[in-house]
Amino acid sequence: MAELRWNPLLQTWTMVASNRQDRPQLPKDWCPFCPGSGKVPDQYDVHTYDNDFPALTPMPEKSDSPQSGLYKIAPNYGKCEVVLYSPNHHSTLPSLSVDHIHKLISLLAERYQILSQDPKVKYIFQFENRGEEVGVTMPHPHGQIYAYPFLPQKIQVELDSCRQHYQDQGRCLICDMNQEEMQSKQRIIAENQSFLAYIPFFTDYPYGVFIVSKNHKGNITEFDEQERRDLALMLKNITGAFDQLFDKLFPYMMCFHQTPVNSDDYQDADDYYHFHIEFYTPLREANKIKYYASSEMGAWAACNPLAVEQTAEMLRRAYVKVVNMQEEST
Repeated sequence: MAELRWNPLLQTWTMVASNRQDRPQLPKDWCPFCPGSGKVPDQYDVHTYDNDFPALTPMPEKSDSPQSGLYKIAPNYGKCEVVLYSPNHHSTLPSLSVDHIHKLISLLAERYQILSQDPKVKYIFQFENRGEEVGVTMPHPHGQIYAYPFLPQKIQVELDSCRQHYQDQGRCLICDMNQEEMQSKQRIIAENQSFLAYIPFFTDYPYGVFIVSKNHKGNITEFDEQERRDLALMLKNITGAFDQLFDKLFPYMMCFHQTPVNSDDYQDADDYYHFHIEFYTPLREANKIKYYASSEMGAWAACNPLAVEQTAEMLRRAYVKVVNMQEEST
């Protein structure tokens, strides 16, 4: 069974995808993402292909589930793609060169542009899950792209907040966040010509970094070559700092937040919404997980167990170590 089910309490859709129960669980002796598997080209740098176990599909089956005026059902139309970072099974994002990550960013921009041409697609979500702590079933370095036929609720809340701020203040909320963080400096991890990385004042994860464009741009297709390269460098070094922090592979969820597509309600989003990447990082110490428990899940009342001014200082030191090691090796 695969379909969308309407949640009348939260006014959003739930994806039902029973087929995902069959996806492989951390196979030890075979990887479909490695060259020679028959699933991917024998040679590639970065590559995308359709997810074998999609929650969304351009050819949805007709649902047999009953529905009523209260409980609505819709086809699970959309697209789910896998984005392979490297043919090397043991690579990680920080182990890749800046040139290689630049190719990855260019591929993400290309897929965003292509998927946005489908008028049924309303939001393109690019993300990476890393580590068993966040439920990763395939260790080969990869991300994913979901092309939704609806606007996910969290993105809609961000858009509405940004639009309200723009109407009230005449400015972009995320531009103002950048300015506030730059003035404080306590939570800034790094910056380059085009991007800032900081742990926002309000985030609920101890190491929940945001990477934010300095320029007011809505999505990845708007970046020029310098911005793409600066983003590649920032991604390499921030994820490298995560690994340096506790001297281990650091689990995270990396989520690209960008302007919606084909949306009548948010057709002016470029005026008030702003590209950024949010990291959700479950570790609070080397061997302690920050769980999303009843308050967070049941009431959406977030609680951060550590002050981000403290964790920002720790991550900043790790970032400096990573940069120094790179300079010493060149």
